[in-house]
Amino acid sequence: MEAVARRVELQQVTVYGFVIMPNHLHVIWQLHNGINRADFQRDFLKFTARSLLYFMQMNEDPLLTSLQVKAADRQQQVWERNSLSIDLYSEEVFLQKLNYIHNNPIQPKWNLAKWPGNYLWSSAGFYETGVSPFSFLKHYRS
Repeated sequence: MEAVARRVELQQVTVYGFVIMPNHLHVIWQLHNGINRADFQRDFLKFTARSLLYFMQMNEDPLLTSLQVKAADRQQQVWERNSLSIDLYSEEVFLQKLNYIHNNPIQPKWNLAKWPGNYLWSSAGFYETGVSPFSFLKHYRS
């Protein structure tokens, strides 16, 4: 999330919610100042993929081999090629998506926490308590 934090400092993006799961992530963000969504998303995915690969290499992670691909432009593939981007056109849709991502860790498939706010790698605790260890996070009503 450091890449996003830097963009927040530059006032290019506002982050309203997120969850980091074992094999995917969700982020609710708003881009500013004419930032192109496709370019921003590409840069974010590139930065996070390189960071994850570096971390995995430094820690000799056995899962690294599962990311190997036969492609002309890369040796590993971290993210799916077709990342889903959804326009949150109303407060109702926004809240539905925010609740969905906050409830992701407590789904039986994952069982990562008993309550959404207990899962550290999420903005759920921030929305429950108003306190966040993530400086880049902003409440959607502020």
